[in-house]
Amino acid sequence: MKFKSLMTAVALATTALGALAADQGVEVQSAWARATVKGQMATGAFMTLTAKEDTTLVGVASSVAGVAQVHEMKMDAGVMKMAEVKGGLVLPAGKAVELKPGGYHLMLMDLKAPLAKDSSVPVTLLFKDAKGVESKLELTLPVAVMAPGGMAKPAAMDHSMHGNMPAK
Repeated sequence: MKFKSLMTAVALATTALGALAADQGVEVQSAWARATVKGQMATGAFMTLTAKEDTTLVGVASSVAGVAQVHEMKMDAGVMKMAEVKGGLVLPAGKAVELKPGGYHLMLMDLKAPLAKDSSVPVTLLFKDAKGVESKLELTLPVAVMAPGGMAKPAAMDHSMHGNMPAK
């Protein structure tokens, strides 16, 4: 029951953030990041983005991570693989694009400290409009309370393309 109450609080906080972001052309909803444990060097952040006009998410940064990237997870020959999205993630006008576990997401790597539950993470998103003009949108993502092992792990996951992450 406590988890459900926190998720409601997270939803309310990110709704307020979404209203602020909408003024800049992109609405952000349900933003959260997965809590980490000591020694864990990477985590994911998730949200739903809706752009007023055709836009591309071309980058991400966070002061809590040495490296932050837009990633995609997908099955390849029976193995779940994750890689950076090259060229950016297209956000078609008026269409919600969900960044979620197992699909597109933000990857925060080389974490400077564990991300504690009930805290928040500063994240800067970088967009380009259809004309190629860049704009920054700064927001704080609430970190949802979630046990580090709370999501089922795929049997095989290939991280070998990440120089700072061991192959699985």
